[in-house]
Amino acid sequence: MTTFIQLHLLTSYPPANLNRDDMGRPKTCTVGGVERLRISSQSLKRAWRTSAVWENALAGHVGKRTKEMGVNIFKALTEGLSLPDVIAGNKIAPTLEKLKEKPAREAAKAMAAVFGKLDDGKGDKGADAEPAGEQEAAESNALKDLRLKQLAHFSPEEISALAELTEQVRQTKATPKDDALNLLRKNLSAADIALFGRMLADTPAHNVEAACQVAHAFSVQRVLVEDDFFTAVDDLNRNDMGAGHMGVSEFGAGLFYLYVCVDQDLLVKTLGGNAALAQKALAALVEAMATVAPTGKQNSFASRAYASYIVAEIGSKQPRSLSVAFLDPVNGPDMLGQAVVQLDTVRTNMDKVYGPCAEGRATLNAASGEGSLQELIDFIIGG
Repeated sequence: MTTFIQLHLLTSYPPANLNRDDMGRPKTCTVGGVERLRISSQSLKRAWRTSAVWENALAGHVGKRTKEMGVNIFKALTEGLSLPDVIAGNKIAPTLEKLKEKPAREAAKAMAAVFGKLDDGKGDKGADAEPAGEQEAAESNALKDLRLKQLAHFSPEEISALAELTEQVRQTKATPKDDALNLLRKNLSAADIALFGRMLADTPAHNVEAACQVAHAFSVQRVLVEDDFFTAVDDLNRNDMGAGHMGVSEFGAGLFYLYVCVDQDLLVKTLGGNAALAQKALAALVEAMATVAPTGKQNSFASRAYASYIVAEIGSKQPRSLSVAFLDPVNGPDMLGQAVVQLDTVRTNMDKVYGPCAEGRATLNAASGEGSLQELIDFIIGG
């Protein structure tokens, strides 16, 4: 029997542009026939898994998502550095033997290709725009054939295997044989891969089904994206009192509803049965969800916020979102209070007609001072 952990959050963000579309505007969606602000699940998950909360709680159990692993292997071999130092960006003097470019390139290509197809120069360049500087652009083009076409998520075990094989290549100066290229791992300790999954199109046997499903957050009230006309003054131009620069930045403010569902049994299974690590991952996830904001335009808006209201549910019944509570947009001066009432009313009525969705429930209400984040985490990991 599967155990599901469901979380419902209400978080209020002041004027912000946390998650932009291709035009630089805050992302939106239509719910209940009116426009709402939206934060994509991709934006939320990246903010959580790259946060200090995540790194501190799960040190040693965090993967790396990149197209650049082949480039890193090549640089490690040709610059006399270990692969972990190159990945970490450590600026240290070379201490290892440097390989010539040709054997290093062939080895790097063979090792990177285990995780996906390499770039043939025909793919979409939008996400891989060339660096602005001529030298950087030349280097980028020279190493293009070492990059993966698509992002791959590498577990700590896989990075360790790559590092070991990199040192073997340094010693033998030869491209690894097929038996040495058994680099992919099924038993992972990467909490982010276990929670959010990964897809390797060329090696589906090593795909990981996400234990955590994250909805797009949307504002519970109707919104209007607004324009901020701004100017900047040139400090050293004393002859012209006008603006040295002017522009327009778009923003919006809203109280967001977010729904997240975690398959606890799948999480433990993916982590090789390590229940203690699964508990750490859940605790880090809940803390990050409650306290970490997406990073978009934070320097301009400082739109950091903690969740004001959280409901956590644990049970084996089929999960359900409570987004229907906000088909009618929330209006009025007490927006948070009304949103809490609407959310709890829908949850109660759902339980009446379908039966209780959860065997246990815990609540945090920062507005009224009820509950605490630690109590919520203890409830979840104890469940």
